[in-house]
Parts: sequence; C-alpha cells; structure tokens
Amino acid sequence: MKRKVIDPEASYTFSDYFKLRASTEDVVTYFGYSKENARIEFPKTERDLAFIEDLKNDVEDVLLHISLENEITRREFLIAPIMLEVRRATQSKLNSEYWFEHSHQLKGSLDYLLKNSHNLLVVEAKNADLSRGFTQLAVEMIALDKAEESENELIYGAVTTGQEWIFSKLDRNQKLISQSIDLLVVSQNLEDIVRILIGILEDE
Repeated sequence: MKRKVIDPEASYTFSDYFKLRASTEDVVTYFGYSKENARIEFPKTERDLAFIEDLKNDVEDVLLHISLENEITRREFLIAPIMLEVRRATQSKLNSEYWFEHSHQLKGSLDYLLKNSHNLLVVEAKNADLSRGFTQLAVEMIALDKAEESENELIYGAVTTGQEWIFSKLDRNQKLISQSIDLLVVSQNLEDIVRILIGILEDE
C-alpha cells in the first residue's frame, strides 16, 4: 500500500510543504486538485507605466551593488519595491507576512497577498529551490480557493527568488493548478513581470 505523503491527523503550515520531499502533484492530489505544466498567456496590461524606468534603474542598482544571499534581503530590496508599484498602479490592498488559516493543514504566513474587487494574487518569496517553492505556493492557492467565497473563477500566484519568477493560476471550477513553463528573469524581463502582475489584478 502506498504511503500517504501527508498525515491526515497532523498539523501543517504552508512552509512545512516546502520541506516535504514529495512532488507537487502528490501534495495537491491529497487536497483533491490536479496540476499541469503549461504555456500560459497571462493577462498583461498595455497601459503606460510612468514608473517603470525608475524601477528598472533601482533593480539594476540592487543587482549590481547589494549582496542577495538571503531571503530577507531579496524580499526587502528586490520584491517589495515591485509589489508597492503594482499596488499603487492597481489600487489593490497589499498584505505582507499575512497569517491565513483555513484548517489545521492549510494555514501559515503568506509573503504577499494582493487583492482587489477583481482578483487575488499570492506571491511566495524563496531564497532558492523554486520547485519546492512552487509546492508551497500551490498549497497557499488551494487554501485561498477553499476560503474565498467570490465568484472569480481563477486565483493567480507567483513564486520568486526576487531574480527569477514563475507564474501560476488555479482554475477553481476544474480544481486545476497550472504552472507556467516560462521562467522570467528580473534583469531581462522586469517590465513583462510588472505588466503581468498588474494585468492579473485588473483582469475582469
């Protein structure tokens, strides 16, 4: 008999799933979801971004002159400035280090949660290992799906080291988590990353 990857009686936080030596597919299957890799066309804003050149200069300065050896530094200097500009551009509510609890196995701190009347976007920051970081992100999206009572059909997510970004979406009707096969690098794709983040939050 196949051993369960998750003990039904045990309590787990979101970060515990990062530590599990189990595949993302096995973890999401436990919660009644499926997972695929896909080429995804995410919403992308086409409007003028007056701040983008200044943000590019700030990010390049960080990459050139600041040691990014730990998660806290990456979050403070690379990720947070992007989140703040996206929040301003979309007039969304931004929560950081947001404690969220749906059940004894779906609880923990969300690094960034952006929410407006249209959509939810959760961003998980990791120092390394985007693969296991994606497992944690997937569980966070599942928790939001189970708790969110809106009629929105999609919940969006991203996992990032600050330098590399992978986007995802959860189809709430199909219980399907799709992981983008495209890896976006902030030194080359910053504007694309920002346009996707804004497009997700503005998508109706």
